Amino acid sequence: MTRSVQGTGEPVLVLGATGMTGSRVARRLRERGLEVRSASRSSPWTFDWRDPSTWDRVLTGTRAVYVVQFDPQPLTPPFVERAVAHGLERIVLLSGRGVDDRDYFPEAFESDANFVPTHLVGEEAVRGSGLEWTILRPGWFSQNLSEGFLGQEVRSGRMRLPTGDGAATWIDAEDIAAVAVAALTEDGHHGRTYELSGSRALDLTEVAREISHGLGREVTHTPVTVEEFVSEHVARGWSEEEARDLASALSPIPRGKDTHVSPGVGEALGREPRFFEEFVRDAVDSGVWER
Repeated sequence: MTRSVQGTGEPVLVLGATGMTGSRVARRLRERGLEVRSASRSSPWTFDWRDPSTWDRVLTGTRAVYVVQFDPQPLTPPFVERAVAHGLERIVLLSGRGVDDRDYFPEAFESDANFVPTHLVGEEAVRGSGLEWTILRPGWFSQNLSEGFLGQEVRSGRMRLPTGDGAATWIDAEDIAAVAVAALTEDGHHGRTYELSGSRALDLTEVAREISHGLGREVTHTPVTVEEFVSEHVARGWSEEEARDLASALSPIPRGKDTHVSPGVGEALGREPRFFEEFVRDAVDSGVWER
């Protein structure tokens, strides 16, 4: 077993360091007094998945890396090969719920019987790398409702989504980051795949109610059809392809694929996940829904 990162003086590489989880991972590592190499397309440590010439510089001199995968293409395998060549020892990979479930996005398999999800390709590369590895499979991020693509729905006060009465066990990105940092800096997480969720399932009407209570103003949820959703988003300036992709991303919720509670936060951290109300309180305090 390799030594833990804590106290080695070697920087921890964080890919996607300006993103929803990467920024939190970087912050938590710095709070532990660790040197962080924050890499993204816009940072001084420039990293671009589509430009392999940027990979070597960020990898040189590091021993552990947090990887936020590139969704459109399976680029994780060549990156992992490069990481091994640079002598990295530990990798924590952000994957996602449902990557090994053919019923999670069945339309992808209907169009291509040999389809393999990009994130699953990345998982396979990490498991076969010979590195110390940990894989994180979170469900729906709570922060999608504030910092992400559902934030505008909340700010408008009218959440019109093709989610029916489906529910999700929303996971706070702070919990994802806490698990990632534990896996990056401590022993005992090698070879673990952590399925991450919140502690209870909430449908979008309940989500709207909790946010309304925190904001002190009404936010409503109205179920709409996929065609209504696409039409409304095209009217806002989205392309039809973008709108349909988003509707497809939401499709596991009305089909009941996201209602189960996963044990990963407790397994990794020895505590319960943060409550959804805590996420709402932090979002309200940050003013993100008033911008």
